[in-house]
Amino acid sequence: MKLTGRSDQQVKLVEAYAKTAGLWADSLKTAEYERVLKFDLSTVARNLAGPSNPHKRLPVSALAERGIAGNLAEARAQEAQGLLPDGAVIIAAITSCTNTSNPRNVIAAGLLARNANKLGLVRKPWVKSSLAPGSKAVELYLKEAGLLSELEKLGFGIVAFACTTCNGMSGALDPKIQQEIVDRDLYATAVLSGNRNFDGRIHPYAKQAFLASPPLVIAYAIAGTMRFDIEKDVLDIADGKEIRLQDIWPSDAEIDAVLKQSVKPEQFRQVYEPMFAIHRDNGAKASPLYAWRPQSTYIRRPPYWEGALAGERTLKGMRPLALLPDNITTDHLSPSNAILPDSAAGEYLAKMGLPEENFNSYATHRGDHLTAQRATFANPKLFNEMVLNDDGSVRQGSLARVEPEGETMRMWEAIETYMDRKQPLIIIAGADYGQGSSRDWAAKGVRLAGVEAIVAEGFERIHRTNLIGMGVLPLEFKPGVNRKTLGLDGTETYDVIGQRRPRADLTLVIHRRGGETAQVPVTCRLDTAEEVSIYEAGGVLQRFAQDFLAAAQA
Repeated sequence: MKLTGRSDQQVKLVEAYAKTAGLWADSLKTAEYERVLKFDLSTVARNLAGPSNPHKRLPVSALAERGIAGNLAEARAQEAQGLLPDGAVIIAAITSCTNTSNPRNVIAAGLLARNANKLGLVRKPWVKSSLAPGSKAVELYLKEAGLLSELEKLGFGIVAFACTTCNGMSGALDPKIQQEIVDRDLYATAVLSGNRNFDGRIHPYAKQAFLASPPLVIAYAIAGTMRFDIEKDVLDIADGKEIRLQDIWPSDAEIDAVLKQSVKPEQFRQVYEPMFAIHRDNGAKASPLYAWRPQSTYIRRPPYWEGALAGERTLKGMRPLALLPDNITTDHLSPSNAILPDSAAGEYLAKMGLPEENFNSYATHRGDHLTAQRATFANPKLFNEMVLNDDGSVRQGSLARVEPEGETMRMWEAIETYMDRKQPLIIIAGADYGQGSSRDWAAKGVRLAGVEAIVAEGFERIHRTNLIGMGVLPLEFKPGVNRKTLGLDGTETYDVIGQRRPRADLTLVIHRRGGETAQVPVTCRLDTAEEVSIYEAGGVLQRFAQDFLAAAQA
């Protein structure tokens, strides 16, 4: 706290509270534990998470065993021919989330860049690199240490103090690089110091993404391909000597010395004190009502209190919008990355008069439901088990099959078709439905599409709460029961019957195309009386409106 510029009074207050509450570390010296774990620090190795999902951690030394690193000679031969190499790292980003809050990680990256520059190492030309610190204080202590210029020399200049690449907002690739990836169907990757790397999240043309520490991000930008064994392969030759990662990796002593000399409390005070010194001068002159602009694609009057969303949810005759596998993330449900021109949202923005360079990302348009709802299931990595190839395998893409016609079309067109028919919808899914970022549009999008219920083998905690907040009923299969054991294929219609109480048993009635009917017990995942109340009101926004109007009439 002292290092980040907090006042002595605040530091003493936190210390007093922590000691009183039994949270001070000294009070744990006499603690006895049921289980003691011994950890050998000598076994610690450099790690990545990937090639998708942040929990898939593996040491970089294991990349070769997994078939990710390897065939470097072939990649270098392609490079010599002027082609992008197999496994090309097209994005290398030190991002704002998590890692840049730790000065030690950022200093380590700067020192590695300095060491690389001394030896003449350079970033590969196809790598789009960036540094987006989470705080302006990072810029100050990097300048103090003389390391910002070293990072800039390798292409890691500061692009923003904000959420960027980790949330799919890296910006466009060089058009020639992008076209080569498409033409050759190239396995291209991203390496970033973020905290999420779900399929399709980072960039539409990065087939996979790896999470790494800031210095490792720079190392892979120099290597240029994931086929490179970062622990063993040669980065370059300087003065006749082979240069490997160990030759440019800074020591703990180097990092500690720079940290002690260059990171100072006054840097944090310089950044944050002016923020709290701002006084509102014109607040009284502003209108309390917002003047909605019909042509805006960034903020539009929301529809949550009118139309279909204000109507009763019958939970009868629902058709499945999608049958989904395990581990569906909020990036599948509503991606936040760049809007492509051939996407439903891109086509809409073009009709609204926006040039392609101003499409921006889905996340930036979250205040306009007409744009944001077109992101629903717009992830090109989606596998909707209702959409099959000729050989019976599941076809990848933002696709749906409209019933009862059985016609396959883009997901957004399917949603529009069902909206025109006022057809209530349901989603059937596997385990861990809704993991990932707690994205509001992952719940808003399906509700606006007309989804009334989602039946899954399990829900991520926050997403389940968000569904309830939007008036979507989460239901959970009993253990051992799922879409496969029930033989579901998407031609069915569904009813839900029973009294909705916290974790009550309800009945999912399945009407099959041939006329057969099955009744399947499911658990109502309204876990508390408060959640039942919010759901019955139609969602948290409707509940707020009802409470507000009731208070006004009292």
